[in-house]
Amino acid sequence: MIVQLEVSGGVATITLNRPEGMNALTVEAKVALLEAVTSVAADSAVRAVVLTGSGRAFCVGQDLREHAALLEAADPAPLSTVREHYNPMVSALAAMPKPVVAAINGTAAGAGLGIACACDFRIGAAGSRYTTAFAGIGLTADSGLSWSLPRLIGSGRAAAMLMLAEPFTAEQALEMGLLNAVVPAEQVLPAALELAARLAAGPTAAYACIKESLAYGSSSAFEEALAKEDELQTRAGATEDHRGAVRSFLAKEMPVFRGR
Repeated sequence: MIVQLEVSGGVATITLNRPEGMNALTVEAKVALLEAVTSVAADSAVRAVVLTGSGRAFCVGQDLREHAALLEAADPAPLSTVREHYNPMVSALAAMPKPVVAAINGTAAGAGLGIACACDFRIGAAGSRYTTAFAGIGLTADSGLSWSLPRLIGSGRAAAMLMLAEPFTAEQALEMGLLNAVVPAEQVLPAALELAARLAAGPTAAYACIKESLAYGSSSAFEEALAKEDELQTRAGATEDHRGAVRSFLAKEMPVFRGR
């Protein structure tokens, strides 16, 4: 399967599975990835998600061989792929009402980097390389990078990264705040699964509110953000998780979160 989906212990693992093509995104792969992301978002048994790639790359973005063939055939598909594929894909990841961990096992470029940046956490393989790539082929940013990069690393670094399209390492990405952790390549998936399991055992209803609050606050006035916090805190405060955790705290016991 071009995109694999496994669910175990409340954690869904989505794997891009075109190792021979460094997990470059064909139309088929983009459709399959969106279907997998949409499926786990709607699955109440899934409490956290890991997104990774097979082989030596996480994802190198658009499959340029397919792209070039479509351009030569005067097919309009390449000019609509952002609207039809990338935008829904990164929107589904960013709006996922449960935490998403990117296990970046190798190279992430172009839309592959954008997909990783749409996740909540990013764990990268030591020595892995990254690039925005778009300017190198005469294109501008897509897959949400014009939004996510400035928020992760600052507007100055984001502009240089997008315009110069120079490669950088996992270690540099960690230093600038793009990655949360860098581990040896063979430990990337285990580390991501460990983090996802920890998140899956946590207050997932509260996590959904936190994600919504951060997204809203990033483009809102201070007073609007305060009003949103009031709304979301009221929602979180009405959950079984909150009431049970308060009782556990007073009883000096570990809380058990059920996501409701």
